Amino acid sequence: MRTGDDAVYDRALLLGAKRNELLSLEEVTRYGSESFGDPDYVSIYGLPPSDWYARGVRLLGRTAVECTRDRLGDLIGQDIAKVARDGVGVVPVIVDPFAGSANTLFWIRQHLPRSRAVGFESDSAVFNATERNLSVLEIDLELHPVDCEAGLRALVVPDDEPLIVFIAPPWGEALVEQSGLDLRRTSPPVGTIVDLIVKLFPRHRLLLAIQIYERFDRGAISELGVDFDSSAIKVYDIDRPLRNHGLALLTVGWEQ
Repeated sequence: MRTGDDAVYDRALLLGAKRNELLSLEEVTRYGSESFGDPDYVSIYGLPPSDWYARGVRLLGRTAVECTRDRLGDLIGQDIAKVARDGVGVVPVIVDPFAGSANTLFWIRQHLPRSRAVGFESDSAVFNATERNLSVLEIDLELHPVDCEAGLRALVVPDDEPLIVFIAPPWGEALVEQSGLDLRRTSPPVGTIVDLIVKLFPRHRLLLAIQIYERFDRGAISELGVDFDSSAIKVYDIDRPLRNHGLALLTVGWEQ
């Protein structure tokens, strides 16, 4: 007997075959309908598919499957902004080292509207599509065609400006359905990214927002080797049980 999971898998495979091709509106809405029972599932930049498509936004197949949709991005932005507002009065700099569609960065900025928002995207096809989409919608975000490490090393942030980094590297084989997500196996490992951030910005107030899965190995957080001021785990109950995404919110020097 075929299950709903089979439908999700089949649609992901179909879009995977077009991973570097722009999708039609019908393909986007069919993916939402057949995989999640919602033709508007791939809502981004605050718009349902019919609206963003009519305004000239286009997504690659891989981006439609991998992007953070509006409902999740909004929740992520709310929780990050709450910590940011509670901790400091200075406007922060927001960085997404794996920007993709930049929809997560868009939503974090929505909740911290005066902040500077910077994204890095090393895949040229994704970068070109996202840069065009942001331009079409006149969304004021900085997007740079570099990888995580190069982007972070080139980033200049004054010492008195807090730094928020949304960390969501490709999961790949790090996510196993039976055991969940292992942050040690992402590409690159989350620990490697955290070490680099702490090394590059030792005098900054840091808020690290790590994307997690409902079932994940929490030992990877305790093994990061950083003296965090605070830590919190958020899981967003908006999908089927054991398929929900969430955040690990970690601060370093945030309350100094």
